[in-house]
Amino acid sequence: MKFRWKLFFLVLLFTACAPLTPQPTPTNAPTMTPTLGEPQIGTTPAPDPTPAARAYLDAWVREDYPSMYGMLTSLSQEAISQEKFQKFYTGVAIEAALKNWEYEVLSYFISNATTAQVAYRVTLHSVLVGDLARQTTMNMTIENGTWRIQWDEGLLMPELRNGNYLRMDVNTPSRANIYDRNGHALVAQSDAVAIGLNTGKVDPDTENALLNELFRLTGVRPETLAPKIEAWRNLELYLPVGDVSVDDLAPREAALTSYSGVILSPFRGRYYFDEGIAPHVVGYVSVIQAEQADEYKRLGYNVNADRVGQKGLEAWGEQYLAGKRGGVLYLLSADGSIITRLAETEPQPAEAIYTTLDRDLQEGAQAAMSKYRGAIVVLERDTGRVLAMASSPGFNPNLFEPQNYNRKDLINDLFDPTTLPLLNRATQGQYPLGSVFKIITMAAALQSKVYKTTDDYLCRYTFDELQGVTLYDWTWTHFQQDGRTQASGLLTLPQGLMRSCNPWFWHIGLDLYNRGMVTAISDMAKGFGLGSSTGFELSDQPGNIPVPAGKVEATNSAIGQGTTLVTPLQVADFIAAVGNGGKLFKPSVVEKIAPVDGLPTYVFTPTLRSRLPVSDSVLAAIQGAMLSVVKNPKGTAYFVLNGFSTNNNIPVYGKTGTAETDRGVPHAWFAGYTDAGRENKPDIAVVVLAEYAGEGSEIAAPIFKRILEIYYLGRPVTRYPWESSIGVVPTPAPLVTDTPAVETTPSP
Repeated sequence: MKFRWKLFFLVLLFTACAPLTPQPTPTNAPTMTPTLGEPQIGTTPAPDPTPAARAYLDAWVREDYPSMYGMLTSLSQEAISQEKFQKFYTGVAIEAALKNWEYEVLSYFISNATTAQVAYRVTLHSVLVGDLARQTTMNMTIENGTWRIQWDEGLLMPELRNGNYLRMDVNTPSRANIYDRNGHALVAQSDAVAIGLNTGKVDPDTENALLNELFRLTGVRPETLAPKIEAWRNLELYLPVGDVSVDDLAPREAALTSYSGVILSPFRGRYYFDEGIAPHVVGYVSVIQAEQADEYKRLGYNVNADRVGQKGLEAWGEQYLAGKRGGVLYLLSADGSIITRLAETEPQPAEAIYTTLDRDLQEGAQAAMSKYRGAIVVLERDTGRVLAMASSPGFNPNLFEPQNYNRKDLINDLFDPTTLPLLNRATQGQYPLGSVFKIITMAAALQSKVYKTTDDYLCRYTFDELQGVTLYDWTWTHFQQDGRTQASGLLTLPQGLMRSCNPWFWHIGLDLYNRGMVTAISDMAKGFGLGSSTGFELSDQPGNIPVPAGKVEATNSAIGQGTTLVTPLQVADFIAAVGNGGKLFKPSVVEKIAPVDGLPTYVFTPTLRSRLPVSDSVLAAIQGAMLSVVKNPKGTAYFVLNGFSTNNNIPVYGKTGTAETDRGVPHAWFAGYTDAGRENKPDIAVVVLAEYAGEGSEIAAPIFKRILEIYYLGRPVTRYPWESSIGVVPTPAPLVTDTPAVETTPSP
């Protein structure tokens, strides 16, 4: 009998200590390891413990700690609370920067009818130091007929027994820059200065000179600051002006500080040049928020010091811009002494993102929209590259840096629910498209074979084909205002698009519906990419393309009204496709991703999503009609754009849009493309949306023209009707408090 007990302990010792060889896991009754010990006559053999062990380990893989705790023996639960139990597991995961883990059951041993050991291998996948593989054992006891787990720290790693614990030293590489397509930095680590004024110390005799100096340095106009200085002079309040890099400040610092009342507050951090070039695209970094802390701890971040991308490319490209952190993982004893170094890796350099944006064009687009809320999108027509994407109002990403002294006065303005500066209206704003949608209705009409380009329609002031309903053309509204505008008269279908005749397209929508072709227009819209995401890297809203439920809805949908909703990016995408022969490309803002020294790991190539579902002849008819919008004296954009097109030998194709809103003031749209065929200036597609601004031909078309001037001529040439001089708007834009439905923007 003594020999048998000695044999039992030898086997137990061998099982616990000897290297274990993985064996196939049975799916039913285990056969790899028999129960050891003398069989007890008249007793029921102990059940297989591996299902219970697997259930515990599976719950660990899912990080379902309450379920794990519920599987412990009663003695284990008395020894450790559920809170401390969960804290142990999550603490190890955070300290070791574990992304996930897996296990493999190797064998089991039943010592008698109520106790067992299960041997298994765990592989911990650390984002900092790679994989850590360990073999360990789980002691189990039967309670109330069920196997329960005897908990100890070694269930995770055998080294953690006896109060030992892990500590990770992290080595963080510098965050990489974001550039425009020509290598101009849009954001970089830099020294900067927050500029402000003590209003009580500004000398009235030198105030004008000071304000002009600030304008040259920051771009803040004197008329913006002067009223505040006057109102606050006796209160001696701090007036934030802006922030600049130390390099931009240096040549003017002496002159600026010679004026009384100037306050300069240096800070260092992730600096966004010119207070945000394409801020909605580039995004911003900020301190790690409380709700993000556990996630970023597991990735090896220092939640008290590191900044992470929260929006735009900063968030999308976090894995590239942040580089790969390195680390050294130590095992420490309960008294804090280092026992051993478990693993170590070196950091890998961050990779810079080079965008497709043209800095000068982008800044010009932002300035072009300064009076209005809305968006501008400029695409390279034949590739899908985003050359500019402006959303107005913009915001200053530097205000998310806590060291920026101006933050405390200005940060709350970024979360104003009436203006929503953080909303990227180009991709997230959803709007009725108005008459630009007539391009799609024309495509559906011609592609259906019901209509031909030679078909004509008498375009009157009114539309009376809906029983009991009278609809009015835009010419009637203008006639009421000026007493001169005449109804458009007899028009072919292409002329109807040129003249933007509402009754023509109401007629098409109603006629197709009455013929049973209920989805003809909505199907064509979806074929043009509306109603779904474009695939843009930074994500975009799908909009809404309804199927008309009745005759009224059919007429409304035919001119892009009713419940039709689109984003400016979607419109730019299909306008580019009209111009390039029918190719719908995936819009992209990333040109390449590359380390400071080394070959790019990603380089842009055009991605064809689909083709417009129209024949070549239909597409040619649409192109011809869009050209006549600009070239024909009766075209709705003739007076704004024909001179530019003719004088610069740049064919321009376009369509005006005036989308009715529930506020009585329409959204102004203009969408178009060029066909100059210049080697050094690829043709572009441009879409302009101005919220609650008025007529597309009066507001959006001039803005569209300015974009073309900046792109082709290098600078704005024509003054807007609402400017006193180029870039100077004498009166502020009217405030509008309504905004299209958007995703919720989190508070800072």
